[in-house]
Amino acid sequence: MGRDSFVFAHLADAHVGAWPRAPEVRAALRTSLLRALEVVEERDAEFLLISGDLFHTPVPDPNEVAPVAAALRRLVDQGRRIYVVYGSHDYVAHRTSWLDVLAATGVFAKVAPEAVRTEGTRWTLPFLTDEPTGARIAGISGRSHGLDREYYRAVDSEAFRLAPGFKVFQFHAAVEEYLPADLREHIRGVRVDDLPTGCDYYAGGHIHRTYDGEGPGGGLLVNPGAVFGTSRTDLLNALEGRTHQGLAIVTITGGQPSVEYVDTAPAGVVRLLDVDVTGLAAEVARADLAQRLSSAQGEGVLLFPRVHGTLADGSVGQLAFTEVARAAGVRPGTVSWDVQDLAGPEAGAPFLAESDVEGARIAELVANASEEAPWLVGPEGERRVRDLLRELGTPKGEGESRQDYTAARIGGARRVLGVRPDQEA
Repeated sequence: MGRDSFVFAHLADAHVGAWPRAPEVRAALRTSLLRALEVVEERDAEFLLISGDLFHTPVPDPNEVAPVAAALRRLVDQGRRIYVVYGSHDYVAHRTSWLDVLAATGVFAKVAPEAVRTEGTRWTLPFLTDEPTGARIAGISGRSHGLDREYYRAVDSEAFRLAPGFKVFQFHAAVEEYLPADLREHIRGVRVDDLPTGCDYYAGGHIHRTYDGEGPGGGLLVNPGAVFGTSRTDLLNALEGRTHQGLAIVTITGGQPSVEYVDTAPAGVVRLLDVDVTGLAAEVARADLAQRLSSAQGEGVLLFPRVHGTLADGSVGQLAFTEVARAAGVRPGTVSWDVQDLAGPEAGAPFLAESDVEGARIAELVANASEEAPWLVGPEGERRVRDLLRELGTPKGEGESRQDYTAARIGGARRVLGVRPDQEA
């Protein structure tokens, strides 16, 4: 017989190992997660749900994994249970991930089935029982390219629905009815009615934005938001109160759940800078950047400058961001640059003369574009191909570090394709 009063915790999108070029930002993310796991203990949660993307990659740096694994093991040694579904970042088909390793050592139980089924194939939703509370837990993992709604629609969840006890469904997918307006045209998700009916708590993840509402036919539907965040947009949303950074503590009283959000990210350390270099020569922009960084720095402060606009003279490479940080007296590991909307005066002009053969190949590529690549269709598609080739062919500037050069090329390619990092949840 299941209990009708207990407490559990729910987190998602920790992304341990994110911010690979900013070690002190990466450390702040790790600190936020470790603090969240301490809250699980302090609030005496019976079990912890992790709804995907515990890690930023399937096989992150072991130095990032070690303290997290130790904290999870401490919870298990206290008698708490941990239930996990894969997210779109920490899952990869046909390859062992750190989640697999930790599951094999008994740190947590994997809730969702591993098999990826043929579209339209009917399948039965398996579930686990948390023995001390009697709660039934089922789930569907995320995948690297998102989840097809048909996969949800093909599930037979009748046995799960009829099972006695408090029922939890874990998932890692956007729910279209709860998508913020700024994400609706960029992210395709499932709908509320695609989720299994009859659950008491729906433990979501994936979009890095806190929300709660009602599941199909009732039940509390919750996404706790990212534990820290993996983009400047995530951090801005947190600073402006659109999302939490931490975990959800869920209290069951008489079989009814209520949620409390607990923020665990280090407070007051994030500073966002907006620097428009439009119309400036590279040397002037560089001096302005150094001054802005110098004024904003402080003990323990993490800087996130967004540099955008089109330079009037010089090149993006001449900005030499690493050198700018050094000149400002700022440790490079505390700065994470956003340069995706930055361009030099050469933008819009062909970098190399195009041969007749190259022109013919581009025209052929555009002519054969399928519906799966609408960005290639028509004159606009042809322009994008040329702009992308020019952007990726830009040579490394004198004194430009490999890191800055790579960031500039990736930012330029994203700008051409109209893709922002925060759309890659």
